[in-house]
Amino acid sequence: MKFSVDKHEKYVTIKLDDNKFTNDNTPRLKSEFILLNTEGYRNIVLDLSMVTACNDSQDLSCLLVGDRLCKKSNGLFVITNVAPCIIKLLEMSNLDQSLNIVAKIEEAEDLIFMEEIEKELLGSFDPNN
Repeated sequence: MKFSVDKHEKYVTIKLDDNKFTNDNTPRLKSEFILLNTEGYRNIVLDLSMVTACNDSQDLSCLLVGDRLCKKSNGLFVITNVAPCIIKLLEMSNLDQSLNIVAKIEEAEDLIFMEEIEKELLGSFDPNN
């Protein structure tokens, strides 16, 4: 699977450059999620603007790996620019209920920054004062 990685201070964006999820290319994406999480990135934005097809919903299971890794490290996994056919597969497999899906990259960035600010504010709250 071809993709590009754009690293920022609070998050990383992965943009897929393939037009299809398949059993052949999703393992590399899973590996990239693990690698980025190991590097300390707890917030991942996955841009699916180029993806227009998927063989079956099993190929989308790689999204659960990214989501689980981010949640485990107290972060967010956000998917953006999802094609209608992929949305239908996510809905049929109920993955849309557990994944953060937004329309645009800017919305994903806003969501991550709001979560980070909330964590900082809650972290600085001292109930003894």
